[in-house]
Amino acid sequence: MASTLTSSSTDAEVWASYDDNASYEEDESRTKAAAFITACRILMRRRPKRLAFDGKGEGEFDEVAIREEVKQARSWLAIHPASGTASVRYADLSGFRG
Repeated sequence: MASTLTSSSTDAEVWASYDDNASYEEDESRTKAAAFITACRILMRRRPKRLAFDGKGEGEFDEVAIREEVKQARSWLAIHPASGTASVRYADLSGFRG
């Protein structure tokens, strides 16, 4: 599946993707986790020094926190493999007679 974010995505679209996909754990969604990581990467690259919130205040961009979010999302993806990937199966021979 291709990312919905591109180089022409606005900052508002990137932040919306970050927020919308932050629930990847709750929703148990690998797609959301991947989209969340993409949004984080774009945010880190664009890294505003200060953020303004529609005239309601300002804040500092915390790159360390975003990097930790990426690390956690990657860890979550690693322990939640995609369905259809190889898995261990065991035969039930309990009723077998030789």
